[in-house]
Amino acid sequence: MAKIIAVANQKGGVGKTTTSINLAASLAVLDKKVLLVDADPQGNATSGFGFEVENIKVGLYECLVDEIDPANAILNVSSLERNSSLANLDLLPSNINLVGAEIELLEKADREKIMKMGLEKFRDKYDFIIIDCSPSLGLITVNSLVAADSVIIPVQCQYFALEGIGKLINTIKIIQGGLNSDLQIEGFLCTMYQSNTKLANTVVEEVRRCFEDMVFETMISNNVKISEAQSYGMPSVLYDPQSTGAINYLNLAREVLQRNNMTQMDSDEKMID
Repeated sequence: MAKIIAVANQKGGVGKTTTSINLAASLAVLDKKVLLVDADPQGNATSGFGFEVENIKVGLYECLVDEIDPANAILNVSSLERNSSLANLDLLPSNINLVGAEIELLEKADREKIMKMGLEKFRDKYDFIIIDCSPSLGLITVNSLVAADSVIIPVQCQYFALEGIGKLINTIKIIQGGLNSDLQIEGFLCTMYQSNTKLANTVVEEVRRCFEDMVFETMISNNVKISEAQSYGMPSVLYDPQSTGAINYLNLAREVLQRNNMTQMDSDEKMID
């Protein structure tokens, strides 16, 4: 039975899509069957694996608005040679058409639950379903949070890091109050971390003070290899497995598995040096 995790933060530029891509790929490398849902009209999670967004004819928009079976839209990431070792990873792609879904879904019954209804039948096929949310709190993001079991919230280790998180938490509470009472916060993830700067360490301390055990031990360093990998349509774990970024995301994947009691590891095996 798959666990559905949304990666959400309405603040742009915090590493949300990067986290979705690399967490999904790292879980797949660790022998978990994963579906990544690109719920952002920019389609960056789709292009981040090398698929050309403009050539996507059937994607999340058609599944939500036209009620096309998601099985007819899902792509296997290993179909592209550069990602041939990711046979465990599937992608439900997106393109710019998804922008219109915000308006078109308004007339539909149970409009907040359409994504949930579409994904439920895939729970038995995957270990994890990761949803890359758009940088907003609109209807598509609400659909993502209603469909999810939990949410990962990336927090950029820069000034104004906590800006807007209160609005997201309020949205989560509203959804917990009616549309999805089982929704939990999987964890807060510190991203773009630079250990040699006072600001980054201050932000981490503040995030841990505010959210305590809900903050992942793993932090994602500010690493150029992560950006390079996406420009080549590959996750970091394939582009440069020895890079700091790849190791960070493998550690995050292992921590997610540990938090969900899906692996047994001694404490000294939880993190890769």
